[in-house]
Formats: sequence, structure tokens, C-alpha cells
Amino acid sequence: MSARPHMYAADDPETALKYAIQHMRGHRVQIVEGVIEPMSPTWRHERAVTRIRRQIEPTTDKLGCVVGAGNVDLPGTPNWYIPDLAVVPEQLEDAEAVTPDKTLLVTEVTSESNGDTDRIVQRRRYAEYGAPLYLLVDRQERSCTLFSEPSDLGYTKSVGPHPFGTSITLPHPFDLDLDTSEF
Repeated sequence: MSARPHMYAADDPETALKYAIQHMRGHRVQIVEGVIEPMSPTWRHERAVTRIRRQIEPTTDKLGCVVGAGNVDLPGTPNWYIPDLAVVPEQLEDAEAVTPDKTLLVTEVTSESNGDTDRIVQRRRYAEYGAPLYLLVDRQERSCTLFSEPSDLGYTKSVGPHPFGTSITLPHPFDLDLDTSEF
């Protein structure tokens, strides 16, 4: 007797696509402008994410936040992101996904295969959906840029790009200097 597949009827293609990628066993994928992208970071990539996480966790613990690579939904678009690192209030820890405006910080670390996605597409979309802070760690350019003050047209303020080794100040509520020397 074969197992019966889980059936799901969606009223619209956006909902169906987002449901499908959430239920792909053994794979983490995101959707960027309707294109399904498998998530397969390298160890060097993960090292940068780990360095950031270790530096911000004491502060995020005090703030009552969760740090991780959870699901970020952009309703009304064919986008479902899995940021390299995001900070959200712990009362959202049981949510299947959050919208960017519910985050305190979103961080993307570029890869050679999709650096422009992080630099251009996701930066624009995170701003459009109200992510208050977007930290771009550009491994190809060996620099970090912090974007803030989101608007419908993009972020209106940026600090950087600063070469690796230059501290980046994360503003309130973090109020800490991020050491970028080991990215």
C-alpha cells in the first residue's frame, strides 16, 4: 500500500508556490522574484554568519529576540526569503514566517553565485517591506554596508561600504560595534 501524498488546494499561484517550497523534504529553498533558489552555503559563508551571530547574541538575548535563518514572507509577491541571519522578537518564534517589518535586523552574506541578488534585489525588497536594518556582507568586494531608513523606493540611508576590518555600528536597539575583521 503506497502512502497518499498530502494534497493542498490554493486559491492563487503565490500561495501554492510558497506552500510547496516549505514542504520540500530535505531541501531549504527560497523564492526570489519567482525563481526558486536552493540554499547551499559554503563553510566560509557560514563562518561570516557565525561571527556576526556570536557578536550580536549577548545583545539580542537582553532584547528578548531570536537570531536565526527563518522564513521571511513578502506577501503579494513571488518572494519567500531565507536570510542568512535575521533578528526577530521572541514572541514571533513560533511563526512559520515573518514579514520584513517584523525583523530588527536582516543580514545577507553574498556568494559568488548570487551576490547581485543580495546587493540589489533583496536589498530593494527588504526596504520596500520595511526591514529597519539590512546588513550586507559582500564577500566578493570584501566590504560591509549597513542600510537603514526603509522606504518604498529603497533604503534612504547607508553606512559603507567599509572594507573588512572596519567596525560597523549597529544602531538602536543594538547599540554595538560589529567587528568585521574575520569575515
